[in-house]
Amino acid sequence: MLYKEWIKTRWFYAVALLTTFALCGYVLLNINRLVSLKGAAHLWEVAMFRDAIFIDMMRYVPLLVGIVAAVVQFVPELVHKRLKLTMHLPRGYVRSVMEMLLFGFGCLALLFCGNLVMLLLGLQTFFANEIVWHIVLAALPWYLAGLSCLEPVWRRRILNIMISIACLRIFYMSPAPEAYNRLLPWLTVLVVVSLALPLLSVVRFKEGKE
Repeated sequence: MLYKEWIKTRWFYAVALLTTFALCGYVLLNINRLVSLKGAAHLWEVAMFRDAIFIDMMRYVPLLVGIVAAVVQFVPELVHKRLKLTMHLPRGYVRSVMEMLLFGFGCLALLFCGNLVMLLLGLQTFFANEIVWHIVLAALPWYLAGLSCLEPVWRRRILNIMISIACLRIFYMSPAPEAYNRLLPWLTVLVVVSLALPLLSVVRFKEGKE
């Protein structure tokens, strides 16, 4: 099952890896340019007194990567009716679908962790550790948003899409750095719980409801 998922999504994750790391590199190069133009002391002052984080362009990148990953992994299963075949394998279909979800979750988690490590190491070139963690903690809710899995049921698509947008909005409510520090454990729980939500659609699909 996992090998099948890898064959299906390997090129997407290769492109996502190159794209997101290139964007992280661009952000770090832009910070380096600002240091050259205005000096490191000015950037420290802006970071400390104006809550600037200098990586705002990454805000919606994890969310977009997560959405495309879900499309690449699951749309072919539905369009080509392969999900029905999966449900008739001599094993529990819930287990099969959870393995698919966990595969996508794991790949995205590795990708996003790589992004955060790159930002963490790169930012240490310009800032003290306190400012670096200030910036990374501000970006962490964006990456948690990219891991959330909310799959709408087609017959109730408008209501479910609205619920999905409302839930995702939680990850973007405050632009202030470290505003989510106390909420990060709860956001992590929300991401984990959201893994079970697509099973509702799978059960309906199993019952013949498109």
